[in-house]
Amino acid sequence: MHAGWTRFTVRSRWLVIMVWVLLIVATIPLAMQVTRHLTANGFDNPRSEARWATDQLSRLNLPPAPDPLLIQGLSQGRVIAIAQDAHIGRQTLHPLHGGGVLYVPSPQTSVSTSRHFERLITAHHGQWQDVTQGSVGKTVAHDSAKTLALSGVLAIPFLAVLLFAVFGSVAAIALPLIIAVAGSEIALSVITLVETHIQLSVFLTDIVSFLALGVGIDYALFISTRFRQALDRGHGVEEAVVESMRHAGRSVLYSGIAVALAVATLLLGGNAYWQGLALGGAVAIASVLLATHSLLPAVMAVMGKHLRWGGLKRVPNWGFWRFVGRLSVDKPWWGLILSVLLLVPLALLGPRMQMRTPANLASMLPLNSPIRQAVILEQKIQGPGSIAPLGVVMRFATPLSQAQTWSAVNDVTAHLQNLSGVKKVSSPRDLGVPPGGLAAMVGHKLPEPAALKTALSNFINPHAIPRTVVVYVVATTGPDNPATAHLAARIDHQLPRWLPRGTRAAVGGQVPILRSFNTLTAHRLPWIIGAALIVALIVLSIATGSIMQAVLGVVFDALVALATAGLLVLVVQHGLWGFQAQPLDSSITPLIFVLLFGLSMDYEVILLHRIQEPLRTGAPVSRAVYSGVSTTGSMITGAGMIMVVVFLSLMVSPLQVMKTLALGLSFAVLVDTWIVRSLLVPSTIVLLGRASYWPWRIPSSDPAQQVASESDGWAREDARDPS
Repeated sequence: MHAGWTRFTVRSRWLVIMVWVLLIVATIPLAMQVTRHLTANGFDNPRSEARWATDQLSRLNLPPAPDPLLIQGLSQGRVIAIAQDAHIGRQTLHPLHGGGVLYVPSPQTSVSTSRHFERLITAHHGQWQDVTQGSVGKTVAHDSAKTLALSGVLAIPFLAVLLFAVFGSVAAIALPLIIAVAGSEIALSVITLVETHIQLSVFLTDIVSFLALGVGIDYALFISTRFRQALDRGHGVEEAVVESMRHAGRSVLYSGIAVALAVATLLLGGNAYWQGLALGGAVAIASVLLATHSLLPAVMAVMGKHLRWGGLKRVPNWGFWRFVGRLSVDKPWWGLILSVLLLVPLALLGPRMQMRTPANLASMLPLNSPIRQAVILEQKIQGPGSIAPLGVVMRFATPLSQAQTWSAVNDVTAHLQNLSGVKKVSSPRDLGVPPGGLAAMVGHKLPEPAALKTALSNFINPHAIPRTVVVYVVATTGPDNPATAHLAARIDHQLPRWLPRGTRAAVGGQVPILRSFNTLTAHRLPWIIGAALIVALIVLSIATGSIMQAVLGVVFDALVALATAGLLVLVVQHGLWGFQAQPLDSSITPLIFVLLFGLSMDYEVILLHRIQEPLRTGAPVSRAVYSGVSTTGSMITGAGMIMVVVFLSLMVSPLQVMKTLALGLSFAVLVDTWIVRSLLVPSTIVLLGRASYWPWRIPSSDPAQQVASESDGWAREDARDPS
């Protein structure tokens, strides 16, 4: 961090703070509008045929039809009595094991009859809910939002204790909160301006909040700790701020750039969902860095020595990190072997990882969820594939007013009915009108009976999507069964053979959309991870001047990533610890690894820079490693534990996808801080000796320093050690 800029922020502290206050006040209206243009969709390949077909389906003005209902708050007998009053047959009512009744309307039930039934349920103080994928999706979104709010409330007391333990005083706790709030507010304002030009996912607001809080705490901790150490050595406030920003501020700048670039690699995901997370994360980090390097030094200058207000007068020093530092120096092979034994067995399971975002959204809910039980029962009644039919969209070169167009529709219908895995095909052929009659009706050459016109509107909308016909296919298997996705792929492959030349055709709907998303994410994940590793390699090389440390950092990050993947395979895919056995969700798995690569750079740069400082003065490698571990160990692991508390608070969610995110990130941070940065990195540096920072040349140590590195030297180092 440039000393001139730091001195300016210190001497103009009130001006800097006032500018920030005005900036935050001025941008609050923008931040509050951040969700106005965000999309809840984006889980697709925007260039896929499935996306095109699904867009056409959304433009079809389907006539209203009664939906299945989940009825709660009334006894089964009361529901039956109400149904009789609404002239609804008892055979359409099905009790649920956990309480409640599922109403599945018969084909003859009219919309008005179902609406009357709904009004009677409400009048008798019961509750009803549509059992559709749309309503299930709203339940999932509601539970996600509720989790974020609840987890924040539950995490507050634990964070307060941890922050006090790590920062050491009540006054110091204000620093990370100021940086996190300022950074996230500016980030949301920037996104509000950008989202009008680029389609972004609403889920980016979550990553902005998490990253701003996490890195805001980390960066404030690293810099304020160095500031207090400088004050303890007798420096004035201005000099203490300058020193903290010159050392810790420099490390934070490099690590922040690494995190922002690592998160930005999600742009390679190729759709609005990943673009939103990438842009939101990168902007959040950039905003926090701006606050860290302008607002934070000004606030530290104002607080000065009052930063220790509300602290304990005497904190016992048990010397744990001095012990760890000595272990790394005296027995580096033990640290290396222990790290390998802890990480490699899990890493061997990593390649077995499977990813798939479920097409049946109800499978994301817990098994005891009433609406999930209602969906399961609906599938038993109407068939597994009934909840997510495949829409075969055909745009012909010939108009719908020609008989040959409808003859082609009949041919496709016959082919679809003959496919294995197909339970039912709904087509205009079901109307019993010959191709010539349908062509005449569309061309207004024959009058259309009202009932026939309504039935035909299930398949065409000549005004919104001309020359287009839709045929619906219900599979014998459920949406998440691989056979259903395979059926959609087979239909896509066969359509060009069944249709006249010049016809554009594809399968749309929830199954093909998520199939394209899963395929796209699986293909892009190696590129995302590769880009994140290249970012780590470049940033570490520049930050330390050492290609050796950059390569080692990438190797260690890859090892942690594989171990994290192995744990998720063991717990999630095999269904341990209360998890349902299912593949990892494609929508969060890449995020786990990218955040891992980014956040690990925080701790790596801080540790390597702290080890490098005594090396620059000619200290032996062993002394430098000991000094680095003993002075940063509590700070790095403390910052890691704060992140873990934030992540673990998501475990209160009823959604397994949120629990998976919490488990993956928590494990990754724990392993990274307690094993890799505390044991593996220091032990490796000691074993490599003077080659550990190649090609940066470690200055030679003089004889006096060599003597000081022996037992009496360790004693003097311990006496100076502030940890």
